[in-house]
Amino acid sequence: MTGPLPEGFAVRLNRRVRVRDGGRTLVGGAPTRVVHLSRTARKLLTGRTIRVRDRASALLADRLLEIGMADPIVAELPDGDPSQVTVVIPVRDRPHALDRLLANLGGRHRVIVVDDASARPEAVARVAAAHGAGLVPLAENLGPAGARNAGLRRVTTPYVLFADSDVVLEPGALEALLRHFADPRVAVAAPRVLGLRLPGGDRWIRRYEDARSSLDLGIEPGIVRPRAPVSWVPSACLLARVDALGAGFSAEMRVGEDVDLVWRLAGAGWRVRYEPAATVRHEHRTDVADWLGRKAFYGTGADLLARRHGRDVAPAVLTPWSAAFALALLAQRRWSAPVAALIFAVAAARMSAKLARSDHPVRLALVLTADGAVASAWQVTALLLRHWWPLAALGCLFSRRTRRAVAAAALLDTVSDLRRTGAHLDPFRFALARRLDDAAYGAGLWYGAIKGRSLRALLPDIRWSLTPPSPPVPPS
Repeated sequence: MTGPLPEGFAVRLNRRVRVRDGGRTLVGGAPTRVVHLSRTARKLLTGRTIRVRDRASALLADRLLEIGMADPIVAELPDGDPSQVTVVIPVRDRPHALDRLLANLGGRHRVIVVDDASARPEAVARVAAAHGAGLVPLAENLGPAGARNAGLRRVTTPYVLFADSDVVLEPGALEALLRHFADPRVAVAAPRVLGLRLPGGDRWIRRYEDARSSLDLGIEPGIVRPRAPVSWVPSACLLARVDALGAGFSAEMRVGEDVDLVWRLAGAGWRVRYEPAATVRHEHRTDVADWLGRKAFYGTGADLLARRHGRDVAPAVLTPWSAAFALALLAQRRWSAPVAALIFAVAAARMSAKLARSDHPVRLALVLTADGAVASAWQVTALLLRHWWPLAALGCLFSRRTRRAVAAAALLDTVSDLRRTGAHLDPFRFALARRLDDAAYGAGLWYGAIKGRSLRALLPDIRWSLTPPSPPVPPS
């Protein structure tokens, strides 16, 4: 984890970053912040790009990567050596899927198949032998985390690719991920996970999953850590630096082990990157009962994560003013709009006082406050429809205002999500799938909380500031 970015490393400000004050002020990052660049730092920016040529440019590029304002330009990074990668595949039965993945890898890498106590281990062994893959049979079922760790202990190369048996890699995916390790602080790089098209009926759940899968984290690259736009990456496919992993995944976790690993690495000072330029295809569940069960299973992991990572698992992060703003609107009284407007104005005024370095502090404060108001509205929508839906459903039985709030939230969520994802599904079935998705996850969330006898994973995190101004960046 030591050493500067190498010469020639190039980064670009991401799309979420706003450039203000003639290039002197940057607004964005993960979480959002305001950064004022020194005169020296401004000269290192060519448009929205920084190329590492000396110590000063290396420091600036590293800082912007770390605060989530910039991303590496993957196409310009040096190629890695694929022979330095070992592939570890945990599997329990599913020999046909394993055969498909091994054929996809094409014998270009050393492969370790970990049979996690299959019911028919001989079928898995035959497939592994046919492709020349090493086999590690486990006498008892350890779960995906334990199986991956068993394979990791046998890896002798600098890098390991964890790939579940139900994925296949698109051409160039591994090469794109490997380039990220030119940054000595990168521990893990993860691809975008899209749906695998298989023969069979074109089920509506499949079309929904193709557009709105829990594993698909979108088209924007980014740093991965708690409260970032990409806050986790799925373990369906991960490329990792072996020296950074230590003992690997938390073997006792049967769900959420990927989130836990990423957050532990981020907490230790490593960087984790999400790279949508690299894609893999995943065999999504299309049977409704199986699909709902998987969504609920994901929800049960929140309590386990809350025990380990505390407030980072909170379903919403709000400031006192944004919480008051949302509550005023939810009240749906005659005074709601004026009070919400007053809260907004006070928050903007206080924000502008903290932005005195900007050429236009009031204008910038209004933009940031508006961003906060919109974010709080979306988070309250998610609370009503997903995390707190049992309480919202109960409230709908007794309160007309609650029914209006839930109906408005559901309509807004459906319309915006359908437009954003471009799902090949009619609005009615898309809306139904969205509500089933939320209901299943929320049910799992509440089940985990009740079983764990804790509300930690259900309570919002109230923080005083989500947009901290940063000191000037003066590379030397």
